[in-house]
Amino acid sequence: MPYTLLDPSCTDSSLKSKCALAVMAKAPRPGKVKTRLSPPLTLEQSAALNVCFLRDTTQNIAEVARTSQAAGLISYTPVGDESLFDGLLPEDFALVAQRGDGFGERLLAAAEDILLCGFGAVCLIDSDSPTVPAEAFRQAVEELNRPGDRIVLGASNDGGYYLIGLKAPHPEPFVNIHWSTSTVYAETVSAITSAGIELVELPLWYDVDDGETLNLLRDELLGEIPPPFTGMPGYSAPHSRRFLLDLFGAGK
Repeated sequence: MPYTLLDPSCTDSSLKSKCALAVMAKAPRPGKVKTRLSPPLTLEQSAALNVCFLRDTTQNIAEVARTSQAAGLISYTPVGDESLFDGLLPEDFALVAQRGDGFGERLLAAAEDILLCGFGAVCLIDSDSPTVPAEAFRQAVEELNRPGDRIVLGASNDGGYYLIGLKAPHPEPFVNIHWSTSTVYAETVSAITSAGIELVELPLWYDVDDGETLNLLRDELLGEIPPPFTGMPGYSAPHSRRFLLDLFGAGK
């Protein structure tokens, strides 16, 4: 099914009370997504697992949105591949195209465009963390719905982050960051605090981008072993769990 395509040049004032929970996602083509998971997976398996991650993350967000002032979006790339998302997302999701070159530029542009669409706040969420607790998303929405300016940040255990939430398109968190390194979170926190913007930190979680973190996901979903850095229960991620069961069987 086709989804609504949002146009940042057309502001909808009725969205002002909503926080957009926007997943940053590439269209799921084999060889273009989750390539660091091959090996141990094939490129086709990596792309199939990416689809599971999208299904689980957007299902989690949709459940949160039903009970909070939030709405689910996909900030996607490349333009022209919109049809590859057909049938993968909850029916009330919308799409907004990414623009820009570098990763930081794309993040800032996504925040700018989604806020221009009329939303009162936006959370940019990675597509590699299918078990983020729903409570983390709820906390982000609640913090951004409070009066006053602030930025919400959810750290990943590899030194990056799985979520950044803003009420205004502050450039500071996206400039002069050494992306794809273990210092991204620390550099982002430093940039926010140096700019004098209030920071709210969410629970620590993890993303799945290599064989080691795939094993962490496998332990969590098949072995019911929570990540070692938290006692907080993660989202059940039924699509990813089913994929791992088919791939590895019921044993850990």
